Amino acid sequence: MELMNLLLKRRSVRNYTGDPVPREKLEAILEAGLSSASGRNRKPWELVVVSDRDILEKLSHCRTGAARMLEKAGCAILVFADPEKTDVWTEDCSIVMSNMHLMAASLGLGSCWIQGQLRFAENGESTEGFCRRLLGVPEEYALEAILSVGIPAAVPEPHKPEELEKDKVHWESWKSKTPQQATGHQTCSAAELRGI
Repeated sequence: MELMNLLLKRRSVRNYTGDPVPREKLEAILEAGLSSASGRNRKPWELVVVSDRDILEKLSHCRTGAARMLEKAGCAILVFADPEKTDVWTEDCSIVMSNMHLMAASLGLGSCWIQGQLRFAENGESTEGFCRRLLGVPEEYALEAILSVGIPAAVPEPHKPEELEKDKVHWESWKSKTPQQATGHQTCSAAELRGI
C-alpha cells in the first residue's frame, strides 16, 4: 500500500517558496522520467530543465492563466518529443510526466502539470511555439507538457481513499457497477462478436 499512499499524497502544487530544488532531488525526478515505459521502447522524449530565474519568469507567460507559478518554482522540466519516432508519443510523454510528478511528491517537493499541447501563450502564440523559440528547441520536436517543481509554500492535504470515484469502474460490461452485479452477466458470444 506504500504506492497507494504516494498516489493519494500527490497533489498539484502551484505555490512555491522560490528556493532552488536540491540537485540530488532534481536528478532523482529526471531519472524517474527517463525510466518510463514507452511503446515499443521508442523513448521519443527529450527533457529540457530550466532553473535560471530569468528564463523561468519568461516561461511563466507560456500559457494563458496557467503557468504563472513558474515565477516562484525551483525549476521547470519541459517534455518534448520527436513525433517521427512513434505515433504514441503523447502517451509515452504522459508517462514521463506522471512518473516525475510522483517522484517529486515522494521527495517532499511540490509539482504541477502544465499542459503544452493545443494551448496558447499570453501573447497569442502557441505554447509549443513560445517554448520552442525561448529555449532554442528544433522545429521537429513537439511539446507535451511542462512540470513545475519547487519547495511548496504550503503542503495540501492528501486525498482520502473514500474520495475515489469507484462508480467509474465497470465490471465485465458497462452496465455492471459492482462485481456482484457482474456475476452471471451475459456477454456477447464469439459468433456475435464476429458479426460486429
